[in-house]
Amino acid sequence: MVDLHDQELRSPLHARHESLGAKFAAFGGWSMPLEYPSGVVKEHTAVRESVGIFDVSHLGKALVEGPGAAAFVNSTLSNDLDRIGPGQAQYTLCCDDATGGIVDDLIAYRYSDDRVLLVPNAANTAEVVRRLAAAAPDGVTVTDRHRDFVVLAVQGTRSDEVLDAVGLPTGHDYMAFAQATFADESVVVCRTGYTGERGYELIAPNAVAEPLWDALLAAGEPFGMLPCGLGARDTLRTEMGYPLHGQDISLDVTPNEARLGWAVGWRKDAFWGRDVLTAEKAEGPKRLLRGLVATGRGIPRPHMSVSLTPDVLLGEITSGTFSPTLRKGIGLALVAAFVDPDAEVGVDIRGRREVFQLTKPPFLDPSVRES
Repeated sequence: MVDLHDQELRSPLHARHESLGAKFAAFGGWSMPLEYPSGVVKEHTAVRESVGIFDVSHLGKALVEGPGAAAFVNSTLSNDLDRIGPGQAQYTLCCDDATGGIVDDLIAYRYSDDRVLLVPNAANTAEVVRRLAAAAPDGVTVTDRHRDFVVLAVQGTRSDEVLDAVGLPTGHDYMAFAQATFADESVVVCRTGYTGERGYELIAPNAVAEPLWDALLAAGEPFGMLPCGLGARDTLRTEMGYPLHGQDISLDVTPNEARLGWAVGWRKDAFWGRDVLTAEKAEGPKRLLRGLVATGRGIPRPHMSVSLTPDVLLGEITSGTFSPTLRKGIGLALVAAFVDPDAEVGVDIRGRREVFQLTKPPFLDPSVRES
């Protein structure tokens, strides 16, 4: 007998992706589109120059509800949820209390003092929910709603026109969200994304997944909108220097090392990992996540070694790709903190030492915050 729990989960739009000729890949326990026949470069370019649409339904969804739900979340996750109010979202981290390592990075949607929606990464949803549920006070519930909603990302300079055409709200501030209806179902529309471009992420019940997808594709056709897979999502986020959990950040990497201190509410009385992270910050981390750009034709890949000289090893690549926008190799690497942030370094690419320039991401100017 086949154990269905051992099979990969599928998006409610799986059949739509099949009809579009998508190539699928396993990601966080889900079978998700990697690319469509248009290919990663064209999908990437559509987002940078016009608009693209991603199905990211594999992302987790967890509801924290009850009296003081927001205060509870604020006492556990890293960022200061009191910096935002109802109708706003915030990037934050779930850290291990003992080590300060990053269990996951996620977006918190603050509906009210008593209701917060968390969107973790697919592979980490169960663990984030487990930790929160175990710590929740009486009256506060933490519910895994991972499989109940479709999540669509409409990203690019023409994203407003696409949403306007289907009657969904646009124009709200970056990291703010609005609630609307589509086909008589509630839809959350948030000015967020993982591409560095102006855009929106939509969270809607599975019941309207297909009509919503179809309507958005039709509305985007005049602008050359393409359906985009996780391949383009990866090249786009790497150009922005956005970390990916499981590669650039993990339980073995702290926010200080990942240069994510801006997502930590250092003045808060409590959050998981506060003591160890505060001590590490004061002392200074021994390694840092940095960007690097090829000076030649080398393309970095995860786990390739990075050295200052052939005899001085600095660390290794965590994410690396060919940048379709810059037309050269770029990457992120965890390297020794002592190295000059603008140093030239070597990357071992199949036994050949290629020269790269360390730099501070993003690798190109983002438009995500533009009004």
